[in-house]
Amino acid sequence: MSSEFGKILKMQVFGQSHGRAIGVVLDGLPAGFKIDEEALYAFLSRRKPGTSRLSTQRQEADKPVFLSGLVDGVTAGSPLCAVIENTDTRSGDYAALTDLPRPSHADLTARIRYGEAVDMRGSGHFSGRLTAPLCVAGGIAKQLLAQKGIYVGAHLLSIENESDEAFPLHPTPELFAEIAAKPIPVISDDAGARMAEAVERARTEADSVGGVIECAAVGLPAGLGSPMFDGMENRLAAALFGVPAVKGVEFGAGFAAAGMRGSAHNDPYIVENGVVRTSKNDAGGILGGITTGMPVIVKCAMKPTPSIGKTQRTVSLSRMEPAELAIKGRHDPCVAIRAVPVIEAVTAFTVLDILMEGKTYGND
Repeated sequence: MSSEFGKILKMQVFGQSHGRAIGVVLDGLPAGFKIDEEALYAFLSRRKPGTSRLSTQRQEADKPVFLSGLVDGVTAGSPLCAVIENTDTRSGDYAALTDLPRPSHADLTARIRYGEAVDMRGSGHFSGRLTAPLCVAGGIAKQLLAQKGIYVGAHLLSIENESDEAFPLHPTPELFAEIAAKPIPVISDDAGARMAEAVERARTEADSVGGVIECAAVGLPAGLGSPMFDGMENRLAAALFGVPAVKGVEFGAGFAAAGMRGSAHNDPYIVENGVVRTSKNDAGGILGGITTGMPVIVKCAMKPTPSIGKTQRTVSLSRMEPAELAIKGRHDPCVAIRAVPVIEAVTAFTVLDILMEGKTYGND
């Protein structure tokens, strides 16, 4: 089972949700970079479980232990390995799922692919728990990017039928920080309150809701990326689809562009301070797979959590006949809330890898 990503900066995620630990190995980090561990822990706390009734009540510290690659908090040039212990597991909640696969979950496909020995306690290696090491990697990437004046931030654009306002044409690091400090990461607090109510309604009805996350990368130079199959959109989409529950990725106007005329969708060029820019950004900061110098805007659609308390139809694999399933255990009624920093992390890691590939950031 391979869970690797990256070209120059390579990441490998390992572990299972109810195993002893989960973790990440990063190979290719530039040597001599001082990691702000307190800032990293603060970033990780944004996706930590058990912080409110709107998330799973699993209690985990999610504080990584660095086994290699750091000396006195400074990257040493060798592969960095960080592990996060799993301490609050209730594997018994998942005993029935070996025979009764959860609808819209990976239980069935994992068993088909890897056989009966596959560890699906807490969803195993397919769990959203594996986004914690993703945030370790992405949190470090965010710090490296900030040294180059590049910042990545995200917010909940919508949950169920409740919507936040979109990012402005030029989001700022200050706006990113303001959003990150909120329990519901939104621009409009009124929208956040409505979203919280929607999630609470689903939770009390033993159900779940999905959402859309809008992420922006600002400060990127024009000219990054390539045409055809190795463009900025290709690389970001490939990485973002590795986040559990992501079912759709779009850039700029995205699917809405299909309903627009060219005269409305095209971004007019302007000159600002001697640099060519656009007066709007329906392209999402990317044309022909190459960055334009405008903010890169990507949106991710997160499906509703498939583990719900309502009775669902499934099958018994041992008897090969219809069955019913009411899922027990602790699950997020809306995974999109805690996925906001994860989308930031994966975007930041991918951008840093592309910068290093172009020798914009590295040891050269």
